[in-house]
Amino acid sequence: MFPTRIAHSSPSLRPRRRVRRGALKATAGALALAGAGVGAWTFLARGPDIQGVSDGAVLDGRAAAKVSAYLAADAAGDRNKLRATLDGAAIPLTTDGARLKLALPHLKEGRHTLVVAAGGSLPFVSSRQVVGFSVDTTAPELHVADPVIKNAEPVTITGKASTDAQVSVNGKRVPVDKAGAFRIKVPKGTPFVKVTAVDRAGNTTTKDVSARGRRPMVRAAHITAIGWGDDTLRGDILALVRSGKLNAVELDVKDEDGEVGYASQVPLARQIGAAKGYYDARKAIAEIHAAGAQAIGRIVAFRDPKLASASWESGKRDRLVLTPGGEPYDGGHYGALSFTNFADPAVRKYNQDLAVEAARLGFDDILYDYVRRPDGPLRDMRFPGIGTATPEQSITSFVADTRTALRPHPAYLGVSVFGIAATRPTEIAQDIGSLVKVTDYIAPMVYPSHWGPGEYGVAEPDTAPYAIVQRSLADFARQAKGTQTEIIPWLQDFSMGSTYGPAEVAEQIKAAAANKMSSFILWNAGARYQGEALQQIAKH
Repeated sequence: MFPTRIAHSSPSLRPRRRVRRGALKATAGALALAGAGVGAWTFLARGPDIQGVSDGAVLDGRAAAKVSAYLAADAAGDRNKLRATLDGAAIPLTTDGARLKLALPHLKEGRHTLVVAAGGSLPFVSSRQVVGFSVDTTAPELHVADPVIKNAEPVTITGKASTDAQVSVNGKRVPVDKAGAFRIKVPKGTPFVKVTAVDRAGNTTTKDVSARGRRPMVRAAHITAIGWGDDTLRGDILALVRSGKLNAVELDVKDEDGEVGYASQVPLARQIGAAKGYYDARKAIAEIHAAGAQAIGRIVAFRDPKLASASWESGKRDRLVLTPGGEPYDGGHYGALSFTNFADPAVRKYNQDLAVEAARLGFDDILYDYVRRPDGPLRDMRFPGIGTATPEQSITSFVADTRTALRPHPAYLGVSVFGIAATRPTEIAQDIGSLVKVTDYIAPMVYPSHWGPGEYGVAEPDTAPYAIVQRSLADFARQAKGTQTEIIPWLQDFSMGSTYGPAEVAEQIKAAAANKMSSFILWNAGARYQGEALQQIAKH
């Protein structure tokens, strides 16, 4: 079978007389390069036999590694007359069934020219085909500015991408000018914006941007799930809210015993008997909102005796932090069967499922606690499934995964951390420099009573609340600089060693303010707070 008509690459090659169909038998045959389009042949190739790379194609790394180019079966009989080159260097032809395969080498980044030439005896008939294509493995550039948030106004997302990229915001294509700049408005209250740039080769760059801006000022107090059911404890905290001294209540979702305070519908919580139903979540949140405050849901993540015990008894022992000998790691003063394994997929999913459920119920914030490894030397503990990651990397990826899971919901995400984490990230696997990139706020526990003598040059931290809080928070402020992540410290409203009254609590609040931190969360295990230490929040 031969071509039935002649195409010409330039007017100078147009024949002056008609060429008979049979005369084309002297040519090298129908030579085709897969998907080559028109190419530079002077006769048309058969469509069904075309395979491989197209003229003008742009390939990403995966496509470049798999690409193959072939000559149609018609050319096989003239193999000795064929010569193939890639960027001027000869490449061999191998038999592949009825076809000839061009043995392409590893394709490097950049432009490439593939040429196949065939000897022929007829004049005016070119037997040379050229296919130009490119390999592009570099992800497109994408820069997105932090949006300016104004009350009751749509949020404008602006940025710049590589000029050959298509840009979408939350899945919607947006126009890009010649310089790669784009601008789009999203509705006020949109939790997160996903900006994606895709270049011609299919390389992708994605940026997640908070469209809510920084977490607004929060002044909160902690209360347990059981404490919420006590009329006096609940009433005292709500009275502080109504007086303008607090604007948020931190209520336990899952506590240090592994108990979920409300009747959770998360399957694993029900399976292990963790869903206690001490309070009605929707009613509690509605009461907090009605008082004029926001509801922060605290989830004690990896200190979870309930899940640890149930998992050990059912043979799911990889869910626990283990000793090198395969026994449950004794968490020191927390006891055996106290710490679950942050690297285990089921443990991670359980906590993330609770976070999503709490956000759906109406909690304004999800605040993780015990999002860390146990105390003690790393040599004494194993984390099944952690692979090549460090404990710090595994913890950060867990928090990042939670942020992704919470994206459809308006809840802010916070992480409670030890005060030492600002300078000693490996001690309990809390890398602040990484965590500020995947959270809305970091909540360092800088209780003066928890610092050892001499920390930050303070001889007795427990008796110097201003000095130790001011100096330790300065390190957290430094690590959050340049991000949208707030530092919202946990402050001590309890006595442990020294007696803490309103003056000592107020000193800590002043120390936070010295670091330009107007937010804080007060901790008292019994939920009894000293309102005299609190200034009234200005009402706008």
